[in-house]
Amino acid sequence: MNLEQLRSIQAPLKDKYRQEPGAAVITLRAAGDLDSDSIACKVDTGRALVEAGLHPATGGDGSQACSGDMLLEALVACAGVTLKAVATSLGVAIRKGTVRAEGDLDFRGTLAVDKAAPVGFRDIRLSFDLDTDATAEQLATLYKLTERYCVIYQTLKNPPSLALRA
Repeated sequence: MNLEQLRSIQAPLKDKYRQEPGAAVITLRAAGDLDSDSIACKVDTGRALVEAGLHPATGGDGSQACSGDMLLEALVACAGVTLKAVATSLGVAIRKGTVRAEGDLDFRGTLAVDKAAPVGFRDIRLSFDLDTDATAEQLATLYKLTERYCVIYQTLKNPPSLALRA
């Protein structure tokens, strides 16, 4: 996709959202079915069915997706798409690249071994390895705008209110 194609696709949406701000607010949904025979949850991604289960550090056998891995995968996917869109908008050619996310977990918290140990990621690191002729200044702008417009990155950085309902 080139800049003209991207603009032609996004321009009518941007116009609509300027005229009707409420039209820009969309509720995304995810659902999963609990497995009756094992500690697993089958999540329909819209493209495939993913079965999530326990990480091996909490007793899983590694045959099912770990929800922590899925969170990092969502971050990688969102950051990669955002970076490509921003690069296209800025006219920065990227021949190829790799997006990586890694996060540190202390499973003592999840397993209730130590109440002082946090449950969840302590640190998450996102990195890009790009094959491009972009200058250092262009890359700095590209990374800054990717951080600003990546939905998953911003959601993790600025957590929304979250409620559990029965």
